[in-house]
Amino acid sequence: MRDFYSKGRSTIFAENGMCATSHPIAAQAAVDVLKDGGNAMDAAIAGAVLLGICEPQMTGIGGDCFVLFSPAGRDDVLAMNGSGRAPVDLTADKLREAGHDKVPLRDPSAVTIPTAIDAFCTLSEDWGKLGLDRILQPAIQYARNGIAVAPRVGYDWSNLLDTFHETAIPFFTNNGSAPATGTRFSYPGQAEVIEKIAAQGRDGFYSGDVCVDMVETLRSLGGHHTEDDFANARAEYTNPISGSYGKYELIEHPPNGQGATAILMANMLKNFDIASLDPFGVERAHIEAEISKLAYDARNRLIADPTVTDGTERMLSTELANELSALISKTKVNKRVSEITEAVHKDTVYISVVDRDRMSVSLIYSIFHGFGSGIASRKYGVLFQNRGAGFNLINGHPNELKPGKRPMHTIIPGMLREGNGNAMPLGVMGGQYQPCGHIRVLSNLVDYGMDIQAALDGPRSFAEGDVLNVEPSYDPTVVQGLSDLGHDVNQTMPPIGGAQAILENSDGFLVGGSDPRKDGCAIGY
Repeated sequence: MRDFYSKGRSTIFAENGMCATSHPIAAQAAVDVLKDGGNAMDAAIAGAVLLGICEPQMTGIGGDCFVLFSPAGRDDVLAMNGSGRAPVDLTADKLREAGHDKVPLRDPSAVTIPTAIDAFCTLSEDWGKLGLDRILQPAIQYARNGIAVAPRVGYDWSNLLDTFHETAIPFFTNNGSAPATGTRFSYPGQAEVIEKIAAQGRDGFYSGDVCVDMVETLRSLGGHHTEDDFANARAEYTNPISGSYGKYELIEHPPNGQGATAILMANMLKNFDIASLDPFGVERAHIEAEISKLAYDARNRLIADPTVTDGTERMLSTELANELSALISKTKVNKRVSEITEAVHKDTVYISVVDRDRMSVSLIYSIFHGFGSGIASRKYGVLFQNRGAGFNLINGHPNELKPGKRPMHTIIPGMLREGNGNAMPLGVMGGQYQPCGHIRVLSNLVDYGMDIQAALDGPRSFAEGDVLNVEPSYDPTVVQGLSDLGHDVNQTMPPIGGAQAILENSDGFLVGGSDPRKDGCAIGY
C-alpha cells in the first residue's frame, strides 16, 4: 500500500480505456481518440506522433518504432518492425577508408531511413478505425500553434544544444538558445509534413517535396541517401518472442531489437532467490548488475538484423542463461565483460494504450540519441535519427554496417500476460537500460508484490561497462556496500529510464502507472 505521507503517485484505475505515456498532453489526446470511437491503435498512433512535438529531443517523424499489439477478442500478440535500413550506397568500407573505426554519431552516415511513418500508416490502415486524417490532428494543431515546454523536456533541451548541426538551429532553438520551461515552441514545417501524411498517407513523406527536401539535405552534407531509399522504406510484420518470470509471460519484439536480452535476463534471474533480498539493498543491485553485464555482452555478440544472422534461439535458451549465471559471484564484481563498440543512448518515447474492447498496444518510438543526428531537413525541419550509429565497423561482425541492413536496436516494447488473460503493455525508455528496466519492473511485481506504480517509482541502478550508475534515491549505506564489493559507482547521471505500464486486475479494471522520472501520467476513463 502506498505511504500517503511520502511523495509519490497513486496507481490509476479505469474501466473503459487508458493511456500511459511520458507527456500528459499526449496521454490526453490518446484518451480523447478513444472517447471519439477510435481504438487503441488509433489512440497509440495519435499520441506517438504528438509526442514528437511534445518531446522533440526524444523522438519525431524522422525516427523509427517497434510495436507489439493484441487485437480485441483475440489471445495472440502481433509485432511490427518499423526500423529503418542503411542507404544502399553506404558501406562499412567507405567509412573505414575515411578513417572511422565507429559510425560517427552526428553525421549523415548515421542516418538510417526513418521508417516509423510507414509503420504508422500501415497499422492505421490495417487495424485502426478512424483514419490518419482524424488521428493526426492533435499533432498538426500543436505543431502549428505551439506547445509549452515541459520541465523534463526543458532540462534535456538546455543540455543538448551542442548536438545541433546548423541545419537544425532554425527549427529547434530560439536563435541558438534552448526554449525555457513553460514557454511556447512551435514546428510549422513539421505541421505541414504531418498534414501531408494525413492527406496522402506514406506518400506524403516518402515521395514528393518532403522526400526531396530530406534527400537533398543529407546528400549536401555528404550522405549517400537516395529518393529510392525512401521510396523503398517499408515496415514489416513479424512474430513476437516470449519467456516467463513468476506468474507472467514476458512478450518482447524479436531482433533486430534487443528484446531477447530481457528474456535472457529473466531466465538468469530465476537462478537467484531475489525475493529473499532487500528490494533496494546491496545484494539485489549487485546481482542485477552482474546479470546485466553478461546478458548485454551476449546481446552484442548475437543480436543483429535477423536476415543476416539470427541468434534469437541462443539468446532465449535456458542453457545460455545457466552458463552465464554460473559466472556470477555474490561477493565480487566481474570485470571480464568485453567492451561494446556500438553506440548507446537514452532518448526514446513509449506509449501504452488499452481500449474498451481490450485491444492493447505497446509502442516505442525514437530518434536514438538526444535530438538524433542533430541534422534537420532544410525546408521542413524533419529531424533525422542517428540509428545507424547502432552498427559497428568490425569486419565480419553480425552487426557490421552493410547496405540496406537494419542495425541492432535498443528500443523494445514489451507486454505482460498472466495466465489466459489479456496481454498488457509495458515499456521502459532509456536506451541500453531497457531490458534491465523491463526486468527490474517485472521483478518488483513478482518478487516483491508491488503495485504497478510502486514498481515504476523505486530507485534504480544500471551497470554500463565497468561503471555502476546508482540513482541518488538509494540509501548511502547501500551505495557504500556496492563500492565495497568492487563496483565503480557513479551517481551524477540523469534519472535512469522512464517507464509506463497498464495491467488489468481481477475485477476487470485497467491499472495504470507512469514513471515520475518523466513529465507524463496515466489517464483513463
